Amino acid sequence: MKKVIAIGLDGFEPKIVEAMIARGELPNLQRLQEQGGYSRLGTTHSAQTPVAWSTFSTGTNPGGHGIFDFLTRDPNTYLPVMALSRYEQKNSFVLPKVVNMRRGTTFWDLLSEKEVQSTILRVPCAYPPDQVKGRMLSGVGVPDLRGGFGTPTFYSSRTDIHADQAEKVVSVSLNKDMSATHVIGPRDPKTKSDHKFDINIQIVRSENKIVVTSQGQPDRLEVHLGKWSKWLKVKFKVGMMQTVSGIVRFNLRQLEPDFELYASPVNFETEEPLFAISHPKEYAHELAMKIGRYYTAGMAEDHDGLNLNRFDEGAYLDQCRFVMRERRRMMEYELGRFESGYFFCLFDTPDRLAHMFWRFREPEHPSNKLHGYNPEFANVIEEHYLECDAVVGEAMKFADNETLFIVLSDHGMNSFQRGLNLNTWLYENGFLALKPGSKPGDGGDFFENVDWDKTKAYAMGLGCVFLNIKGREANGILSDDEAEATRAGVVSGLTGLVDTDRSAVAVRSVVRREQVYSGPFLSEAPDLLVNFSEGYRVSWDTPLGGVPQGLFRDNHKRWSGDHVIDPALSTGVLFMNQKFRTVSPRLADLAPTILNSFGVPKGADMEGSDLLS
Repeated sequence: MKKVIAIGLDGFEPKIVEAMIARGELPNLQRLQEQGGYSRLGTTHSAQTPVAWSTFSTGTNPGGHGIFDFLTRDPNTYLPVMALSRYEQKNSFVLPKVVNMRRGTTFWDLLSEKEVQSTILRVPCAYPPDQVKGRMLSGVGVPDLRGGFGTPTFYSSRTDIHADQAEKVVSVSLNKDMSATHVIGPRDPKTKSDHKFDINIQIVRSENKIVVTSQGQPDRLEVHLGKWSKWLKVKFKVGMMQTVSGIVRFNLRQLEPDFELYASPVNFETEEPLFAISHPKEYAHELAMKIGRYYTAGMAEDHDGLNLNRFDEGAYLDQCRFVMRERRRMMEYELGRFESGYFFCLFDTPDRLAHMFWRFREPEHPSNKLHGYNPEFANVIEEHYLECDAVVGEAMKFADNETLFIVLSDHGMNSFQRGLNLNTWLYENGFLALKPGSKPGDGGDFFENVDWDKTKAYAMGLGCVFLNIKGREANGILSDDEAEATRAGVVSGLTGLVDTDRSAVAVRSVVRREQVYSGPFLSEAPDLLVNFSEGYRVSWDTPLGGVPQGLFRDNHKRWSGDHVIDPALSTGVLFMNQKFRTVSPRLADLAPTILNSFGVPKGADMEGSDLLS
């Protein structure tokens, strides 16, 4: 094959796609299906974006690439840590080095060895970017300027607003409709304080807007009521001779009765990013010069802002449209000069939008009881799928008779109505112990009141259970025989767990890591994985080690759809313009398929097989 073009649609749900094709509403995907074929695509344990796309990239199960969740635990502290990358610093006199925790050999590494060019836009778990022959722009895994998945800031003249989750809150005092305030930047590793960039805000009530003035670019920025601003380039002084640049945009929530302004997480600026986000390093800025400034953070859509009610659904939809437009411009620019080799572009917005708007498909969703139900949003996901189909149609224009054209999603999407407090279940069943005098609900996150000297198992992340094994965890207590008995007890106790309030099975099964993983990084995997039924997931308190009261609770957050359930219930989609094997294709099959299209043998560790042979 001369060319392979692959379009990724993160979180594209097959049940919605199939219904829309049956109604004739997705003509480009339907044309692909008629040219070659369509199938649901087997995803990974668990069905998460970084896990699944890493399997796509390497052709191995997670035991072969080492990504099992967004989070993992430090066995020395029991605290959650970012699982996608880490920073290593030899001493305080040199900058930290970023290490990608996705390992294994990607198929574009093998293509590069055979001098096959690749253009890869926004692939997850490639931060820092791979040294590919060609160009790469990193996606999910690229942090904001503070090093996290996204730290927004909320400015308010109210004094009773407090920061929630990862956000920052800045109190604004207005004097004659003017205020001097700041943008919050990276933390100082020595003082643990925040670096700041000074801005001035002037309210222009007659025009329902504010004007932000600063030493940034532009030096005068207008932000209109209910609208997103253009990007503001800011620069933080972090040392005697060192500055760090970033870009931020604002959404003006209201002027009356109180002033409220939202600031996005500060993204890396492409001209001088703190760490490389593309290969070659200057490629990210080359794109910016062609299409304008764009979101560089891996999680571009500000779902936390909507989740925390810092702006409304209309503003979130506007932002999703911005992200789609910039991604489409990237794709069209690169396809316009694409002559041969491998091309990939990931559109994350289907996933981010469905997470936040799924509740409007279900008037009885618990989230609607708190936030209200608006029937105008009932078809937002389908409307977005129409836009995705148009993107596919645009990309298909660049496919000739020698092109293998692929459209795929990493997983599907489902309702998230009820959450299970997994650590509370472990406590109630004798696997997790609390300090004397403590009970569920007394502490917060990070296993605050857990008694590690008496704990056998604990949960972290999205359905991961770890055993407190002697010699592995800092205060491990389980011998090999005791660990096996604990595994068996958790599996038998959780499998088929019924939510008595709904008379529904919440947990379909629990699998041991050896049942679904193999490879050099098996020892880093969770010991057990919980496979939830449709409508269920771990609670919001579980991922960071909370032990709240009660087993089940309704999901009242706007984040109302999810996919981290039994992978058999969360398959993705696969379309190709050539006939392919449609019997149980898996994400791991794509790497060998693409390699064979170029006549390149698959890697020794790759588990899948060529779907075209």
